Amino acid sequence: MEINQLVRKNIAAMEAYSSARDEFKNFDKEMIFLDANENPFDNGINRYPDPQQKKLKHQLSVLKNIPESQILLGNGSDEVLDLLIRAFCEPNRDNVITLPPTYGMYGVLANLNAVENREVILLDSFQPDIDKILEVIDNNTKIIFICSPNNPTGNLIEEDKTITLLENFNGLIVLDEAYIDFSDAESWILKLENYKQLVVTQTLSKAYGMAGIRLGILYASEEIIDVLNKIKPPYNVNALTQLEAIKRLNKNQVAKDEIVSIKREKEILSKQLLEVKFIEKVYPSNANFILIKVDNATKRYNQLLANGFVIRNRSSQPLCQNCLRITVGNEEENKQLIKTLKTIQNG
Repeated sequence: MEINQLVRKNIAAMEAYSSARDEFKNFDKEMIFLDANENPFDNGINRYPDPQQKKLKHQLSVLKNIPESQILLGNGSDEVLDLLIRAFCEPNRDNVITLPPTYGMYGVLANLNAVENREVILLDSFQPDIDKILEVIDNNTKIIFICSPNNPTGNLIEEDKTITLLENFNGLIVLDEAYIDFSDAESWILKLENYKQLVVTQTLSKAYGMAGIRLGILYASEEIIDVLNKIKPPYNVNALTQLEAIKRLNKNQVAKDEIVSIKREKEILSKQLLEVKFIEKVYPSNANFILIKVDNATKRYNQLLANGFVIRNRSSQPLCQNCLRITVGNEEENKQLIKTLKTIQNG
């Protein structure tokens, strides 16, 4: 597969905007900057940030064993997903495939960019319906979005199913691994060299506890990264985000310890949820949340809300009738949740 053949023609032909900081790259050298029309009075944030986030990418490169040239950073995962659609999908002509129930922003971003979203509902096992996906693919299908571990179901997508799609589809396969750190499975970034069309997205919002800084990470071939760099905003990751991300990655063991704690609490919570009378099923989870099936999701959601707990009612999603999604909290929060559930179970 030639990636350049998938790119929109106007994107392939365009030249990227060159900012002042793109032209001058040596940020560590002491210089007098008179090139970017900035306020000269130093307050720590008066200068534009590094548009290519070199220090942060270097840390991620070492951590993930991936070349810096195969990393793109964005203002949350939503931005890098949006960049993919804008770069590879021609408005009012091309289409993408999503696999509900799944992360809703794939469809929102497709609609925003006037790209058809072809939904292929998961099987009852929450695995992709490969035959149906291959059936709806046509010459204008550019991207298939796969969330693994999936949101809101929490399960991993089986490896052989993803490989089948990679080997039978001449477009991009986007593996959204926002929750991969809570799973024992290996990341698909280890397979980037084997599949040119594979794109893997991750985030610091979940396992690293940095949802507030909005940092999305995309790993792909250099060809794909080069295309996306052409269209990304010049300073899309601000200086404070870069600084906080670097500080957090320098404390990687802290994040690892928190992941262990969340996984331990998830196992305890999963068992205790089974003791609540109105909970009919607790689905296995490879993420930091648990999907449960209850007798009446709206009723139970409102009861929990009245008792100070905010969860998600996922009943509007395919295959998720009367299902609630509960994020794993800390030990005390989980104890309070179980206590409250048992209190309202006769209500």
